[in-house]
Amino acid sequence: MMASIGEFDPLNNIVPATKIEVTVSCRDLQDVDTFSKSDPVVVLYVQGIGTKEWREFGRTEVIDNTLNPNFVRKFFLDFFFEEKQNLRFDVYNVDSRSSNISKFKDFLGQTFCTLGEIIGSAGGRLEKSLSGIPGKKLGSIIFVAEELSNCRDIATMQLCANKLDKKDFFGKSDPFLVFYRSNEDGTFTICHKTEVVKNTLNPVWQPFTIPVRALCNGDYDRTVKVDVYDWDRDGSHDFIGEFTTSYRDFSRGQNQFNVYEVLNPKKKGKKKKYINSGTVTLLSFKVESEYTFVDFIRGGTQLNFTVAIDFTASNGDPSQPTSLHYINPYQMNAYAMALKAVGEIIQDYDSDKLFPAYGFGAKLPPDGKISHAFPLSGDYDNPNCVGIDGVLEAYFRSLRTVQLYGPTNFSPVISQVARLYRVTLRDFSRATGHFPSALAAVNAGGAGERHSREDIQLSAQDVTDGSQYFVLLIITDGVISDMVQTKEAVVNAAALPMSIIIVGVGPAEFDAMEELDGDEIRVSSRGRFAERDIVQFVPFRDYMDRSGNQVLSMARLAKDVLAEIPEQLLGFMKSRGIEPRPALSPSDLPELHRHI
Repeated sequence: MMASIGEFDPLNNIVPATKIEVTVSCRDLQDVDTFSKSDPVVVLYVQGIGTKEWREFGRTEVIDNTLNPNFVRKFFLDFFFEEKQNLRFDVYNVDSRSSNISKFKDFLGQTFCTLGEIIGSAGGRLEKSLSGIPGKKLGSIIFVAEELSNCRDIATMQLCANKLDKKDFFGKSDPFLVFYRSNEDGTFTICHKTEVVKNTLNPVWQPFTIPVRALCNGDYDRTVKVDVYDWDRDGSHDFIGEFTTSYRDFSRGQNQFNVYEVLNPKKKGKKKKYINSGTVTLLSFKVESEYTFVDFIRGGTQLNFTVAIDFTASNGDPSQPTSLHYINPYQMNAYAMALKAVGEIIQDYDSDKLFPAYGFGAKLPPDGKISHAFPLSGDYDNPNCVGIDGVLEAYFRSLRTVQLYGPTNFSPVISQVARLYRVTLRDFSRATGHFPSALAAVNAGGAGERHSREDIQLSAQDVTDGSQYFVLLIITDGVISDMVQTKEAVVNAAALPMSIIIVGVGPAEFDAMEELDGDEIRVSSRGRFAERDIVQFVPFRDYMDRSGNQVLSMARLAKDVLAEIPEQLLGFMKSRGIEPRPALSPSDLPELHRHI
């Protein structure tokens, strides 16, 4: 179904995912044929979100007589950073050329991974052991992920129109253009809307930029449909006419073929002398390649994931079923669900899988001191938990040892992550011998000075080499008590390679949180505006599946809160002039070409 022009929001319109090419090889497969070596094939299955069903996505070719195949046929997968894309690879020895898997002679092993795991591995190369036959060594399978080159192309174009139909009774028309890309099934999806040019039949629209994949999904000859409308205040925009073209036509630039007749089928049917409802002309067109999120990940950029959990008394007594922190042996509470939903996706892009985790708003043993940034591990010098499961364990353990209290202060944990970043940068400086000036004092004092050096401001050139990006997940049930200090912390953090996700759990009203989510109005403090929007806030209740399917609820939440992270990372890197480090190409990677 075509999206209506009224519903279209160019800021939130989902651009098609980038396409990833996955190459597969195997090493040291089992030899199951009597008179020759095995004839292997790899079958890829993808798992549906929520349903958990595996469906076959595709197969490699069969390579005869080898235990170390390098398959030529590749898998082309849409990549969504914000989704957990579960993959299963089954390896068979083929004795029959039948397409029916049950006719394949021998099962040689299988492995499970996510697409994010492959992309997040060094150089986009992941090697995993095959399993599935107890007690036997089955060899390994190697994946190499590369982004298709046309996914990074950005088109900038400008159009004007001439002698459009007059639609307004008292004045001329107020024209705007709506672009649609065609889909495989013949439907159209809206992908861009120009601004409205008031009171003219000869408008010149501003130049605009659009990812090429959004315009044609990588198929340069696919139809692009453009509708011309006259804007009306009440939203009932009048249709002037339409024309069709393609990316390939646009790419030829300004010429006589890129003057389009605007046709209105209804008028054409009624009026014998109808010629057109005006013309639209392409004034300019250029294409540039931009660095992508995948470029940075393949170049070694690590996403450092940190968690902060609300331990204020408004959550309710954790021993009672009414509490938001209630530990139910049969299902996760909202805090655990939010943590797992976001963490399980981000962990694929963090090689050490060590995640700092903090609590705030609790009284701590033994002296009942209130803390707004205490490590769930209990160790101030090492706040790291091993894996998302380690974070969950530390969270449940803390619920049994601390007293829920208050108030709900966010600024200490935001400042704490900024400190973690500086410590990471200091450690990097030690390793490389390069000491940014802003860190010299911290480095001289060592880790013991971390609490007294909170106010260090990093200059732009000191901020990063592009190797680290921090994502802080704050899960809370209530209204912020320190809004002034939190705004200041957000403004400061916006200058760092950092994004903040806030998930509201429970039934409270979260109106104040919208102030921090700078989609509409950029966050400011003492007259200083945040240099970029780094906060994404959502109430978890909006994503709960009505049938109680927790997997679906978590997938919906993760999809929404993580969708902005790639753009925020790219925006930061671009603002600092940081380019991704070159990834190792498949030919540089060991093992891959050893066996033929």
